Amino acid sequence: MKSMPNYSEQIDRLKAALDQADAVVIGAGAGLSASAGFTYSGKRFHENFHDFEVKYNFHDMYTGGFYPYSSLEEFWAFWSRCILINRYENPPKPVYNGLYDLVKDKDYFVITTNVDHCFQKSCFDKQRLFYTQGDYGLLQCSVPCHNRTYDNETLIRRMAEEQENMKIPTELLPRCPVCGKPMTVNLRCDDTFVQDAGWHDACERYEEFIRQNKNKRILYFELGVGGNTPVIIKYPFWRLTNRNPNAIYACINYGEAVCPPQIENRSICINEDVGKAITCLR
Repeated sequence: MKSMPNYSEQIDRLKAALDQADAVVIGAGAGLSASAGFTYSGKRFHENFHDFEVKYNFHDMYTGGFYPYSSLEEFWAFWSRCILINRYENPPKPVYNGLYDLVKDKDYFVITTNVDHCFQKSCFDKQRLFYTQGDYGLLQCSVPCHNRTYDNETLIRRMAEEQENMKIPTELLPRCPVCGKPMTVNLRCDDTFVQDAGWHDACERYEEFIRQNKNKRILYFELGVGGNTPVIIKYPFWRLTNRNPNAIYACINYGEAVCPPQIENRSICINEDVGKAITCLR
């Protein structure tokens, strides 16, 4: 694997690839949202979760999301704050808007492991998005007893507003309308993740887009995808690029911009902050 050091040259190559592509597939990971300001540690964590940090001695939202709280009231106190600032507030930096400007006139599709809804908040077409890992804005049965999800904005805002001493009022605890068991956030953490009808429809649209464009001049444009779940975006992009001599693979990821040698001559790897690179491209 190799990261290409000549930054300005790679930016020029990527700009040309975008201009010449018949279709663009964007693969987005956590690094894209982090570049937009949705960081899970540091100042943003301290400002919103200081009380949890003092009590439990964890220092980022990711760890807090997996902490074994002693009560559902405390679980939802943490999660309602987390969902509020990462799903219902806009990111501090217009990175997604800049990305949209680059592809809005292209035939594009987005596959992402992010669950923060930033693509739709930045004018991307909902019919061209596939959220593989869920959505902070949805609840599901924790069992689950059925494959349906439920919008949570009104409830989450009440939880965040009405909580005291790191607990929400018991009457706000979400219960499954079918079996009465506790509900949870629709996130792929284990085998209880609900893939509802909307998930399956989006998956079919994405697979059809890949089928229709698999032999065309297609740009597989990977942004901020790390090594936690490479089988969802990174490895498929490498395989698809290798199979199609007309395809280009591009990766922007600070510290992790790499490609396999089999596609190196058709790859553009930019070791830089995603937002900075998008600004240069524009």
